[in-house]
Amino acid sequence: MSLDNIFGIAGTALNAQLTRMNLTASNLANQGTVNTTEAEAFRAKRPVFKAILSGEMATPGAPYIGGVKVDTIVDTINPPPKKYDPSSPLADEKGYVYMSNVNEVTEMVEMMASARAYQNNVEVVNTARRLIMRTLEITKA
Repeated sequence: MSLDNIFGIAGTALNAQLTRMNLTASNLANQGTVNTTEAEAFRAKRPVFKAILSGEMATPGAPYIGGVKVDTIVDTINPPPKKYDPSSPLADEKGYVYMSNVNEVTEMVEMMASARAYQNNVEVVNTARRLIMRTLEITKA
C-alpha cells in the first residue's frame, strides 16, 4: 500500500465523518421547528456510508479503494410527534402542530461518535506523517 493510499483512505473517512457531523448540526438546528402536516415536518437526517471496494465504486470525491464514501442521506423513520397548540398559526384544523422527530440525546451520541471517528482518522494521518519523517531521518544518517 502506498503512502498516497494511506492519506487518501484516511481523507475519505474524514470527509464522511464531516458530512455526518454537519447533518447532526442541521438536525439540532431544526429540532424546534413545527409544521402543519406530518409529511412536512422535519425529520432527522443520517448518512449511509459505503466502503469503496473496487475501482468502479470510486468517485472523484472518494477515489481510493479501501476508503469510504457517503452513499446517500436518509430521513429517520420515527414519526414526528404532534402537539396540541391551537394558538399556533401553523396548527391544523384540529389544533395540532407537528414537531420535528429530532431526539437531542441521539444527536449528541451521533456527534460524539463522529467526532471520535474523525479524531481517529486524524491520528492515522499524523502517525503516517511521523513515520515518513522518521524514515527520512534514518536515511540521512
